[in-house]
Amino acid sequence: MTLLAFGINHNTASLDIRERVAFAPERVSHALAQLCEQPLIEEAIILSTCNRTEIYVRTSGSDDAPAVQALQYWLECYHLLPVRALDRSQYHHAGEAAIEHMMRVACGLDSLVLGEPQILGQVKSAYSVGCDAGSVGRFLHSAFQQVFSIAKRVRTETAIGENPVSVAYAAVSLARQIFSDLKQDTALLVGAGETIELVARHLSEQGIGRIIVANRTLGRAAELAEKFSAEAILLADIPEHLHRADIVITSTASQLPLLGKGAVESALKKRKHKPMFMVDIAVPRDIEPEVGELDDVYLYSVDDLSEVINENRRSRQDAAAKADSIVQQGVTLYQRELRALDSVATIRAYRQKSEDIRDQELSKAVLALQNGADPESVLGQLARGLTNKLLHAPTARLKQAGAAGNSQMINLTHELFDLQEKDLHPPLDDASTGREKAAN
Repeated sequence: MTLLAFGINHNTASLDIRERVAFAPERVSHALAQLCEQPLIEEAIILSTCNRTEIYVRTSGSDDAPAVQALQYWLECYHLLPVRALDRSQYHHAGEAAIEHMMRVACGLDSLVLGEPQILGQVKSAYSVGCDAGSVGRFLHSAFQQVFSIAKRVRTETAIGENPVSVAYAAVSLARQIFSDLKQDTALLVGAGETIELVARHLSEQGIGRIIVANRTLGRAAELAEKFSAEAILLADIPEHLHRADIVITSTASQLPLLGKGAVESALKKRKHKPMFMVDIAVPRDIEPEVGELDDVYLYSVDDLSEVINENRRSRQDAAAKADSIVQQGVTLYQRELRALDSVATIRAYRQKSEDIRDQELSKAVLALQNGADPESVLGQLARGLTNKLLHAPTARLKQAGAAGNSQMINLTHELFDLQEKDLHPPLDDASTGREKAAN
């Protein structure tokens, strides 16, 4: 019985390969059913994101090599890839290394963006899908409970996910520092590229009251605005709407500034000098630097955000060191609980064997009583039968251990049955002393 983690990620595989082995959400349950039919696979969970596809399984064998080969072959066949197409991009971890890897993934320590918070939700979703599909048993359930527990500790005891490490997220985080409640505010986003779309998504997730998207072409602005229930305008219309904006974030390819000091001053007058937060992500800049001289404007450039991001990345790396320590504690705890699970199985088997012996001896006693045997004699025979049969196998093994000089087994027996020195060498009574003298 082995825990095995097998997969590819952004570090080992190109986007082309990651796309080809990704699982559509609606296909995961079907894939799990097929996977659990494979030899050596007892339980399974599939995690599939834009940056990784990983399979976590409980194998029936002690050697992980055949299971690794089976998983790779199954994944290649399922996605119609050539055999051994994943040779150079796959990785695998077994046992203690597997649980450590799973914990690092859930904590964001193995992510493209260190500490990114979305991965934990994706891992939880993968576990839930596995449970619904019936591919999760006691073994993987126990492993993932430890993974979730450690991920929660990392999130609560470190600052690994608190500080932004992207320009878009840094811009929105700075806006939150100035405007505590974004629900009452309006954001004007200038441009309609990937960065502005990411800014819009972050603002939307933070509950921004209103978004206005300004772009050179109204069609692209409208397309982006539709995704976030926003309003679309042309760049030429910005002066008419600028006073409505509490937050202005720009990212265009314009070679000349789109917002000058005069336009912003006019907007501030209409706002009765209510503060404006402005972030110019563009290179060259969309906002004239002189705008930052105005009293009621908080203007940040892409360089300002880079300083924030670099500082936050350093803080995340510091937090990652503490997170690694927590993960190691989690691995140790998991190993301890795994050994406890092994002992539970042994205890269950020993108890069942003892109960079977009890039932056999009890049946003999009941039959003897029904045949009219003396009750006291029957009880005595029942007690002797139970004692002899329960002690037969351990006694035989101990004799063999003694003859072979296996003191370790004998010492373990002392500990197991709590045998003290007085139990090993009891004092002789008078009768025993007399027998000893007679023997001499």
